[in-house]
Amino acid sequence: MDQKTDPTAAAKALVEAYLERSMVPDPEGARAYVSDDFRITFTGGRQFTGPDQTAAFNAKRYKWVKKRFLLTDAAFDPATGDVHVYNTGYLYGEWHDGSAFETNRYMDSFVVRDGQIVSTNVWNDSAEILLHKAGLAEAPL
Repeated sequence: MDQKTDPTAAAKALVEAYLERSMVPDPEGARAYVSDDFRITFTGGRQFTGPDQTAAFNAKRYKWVKKRFLLTDAAFDPATGDVHVYNTGYLYGEWHDGSAFETNRYMDSFVVRDGQIVSTNVWNDSAEILLHKAGLAEAPL
């Protein structure tokens, strides 16, 4: 099977291409991979509707940030035709104080429908790391 006959392979490639554009960051390029009614939910329940909004949010939190992919997996839902894609790995980059990071775990889930990403949920360790840096963590990392 190839991407033309395997919807999970096509969806995984689409998600990785979207993430690559997002990491440039190239919000306009990333927009090409998402539907008009795209919704993204970040850790903490923050809601966004476009890659430009998430790039602006990330610019406030990080001096720069990238993703090191560990695994991209997908499951086809025959009832809806949707493909659920999961991408995990580590964030690496630099905080605004100049300190580097590279072991910030993340897990993103996507719903791909008709060749476009319709929704994304993003989880990562950034908030816990920032709490630790501020001396507010309840337990050591």
